[in-house]
Amino acid sequence: MRKKVFICSPFRGDMEGNARRAAAYSRMACEQGFLPIAPHILFPQFLNEGIEEERRLGIAMGMELLALCDEVWVFGDATEGMAAEIASATEQGKKIIFKETEGM
Repeated sequence: MRKKVFICSPFRGDMEGNARRAAAYSRMACEQGFLPIAPHILFPQFLNEGIEEERRLGIAMGMELLALCDEVWVFGDATEGMAAEIASATEQGKKIIFKETEGM
């Protein structure tokens, strides 16, 4: 069984660029033998980030996935959403690893 890692990285703002970077972080985790979980690149495929109710639903579902993960990998400066994910991971006693983003 692969260890599940939650990819915690920015999404809002430059959503297209941030989604590309999150995909690269996910690939890196996969190549290292982990199972990456990156809901912020999956859920916008069917939820509208611009509709607050749908955004909240995406965040809530992401938190459910976070609870299933073994570790949380944090990339970049923490946004408000990332801070909530980090706080939840901390409360659950998850291992949190802050990763370098230089050259990615």
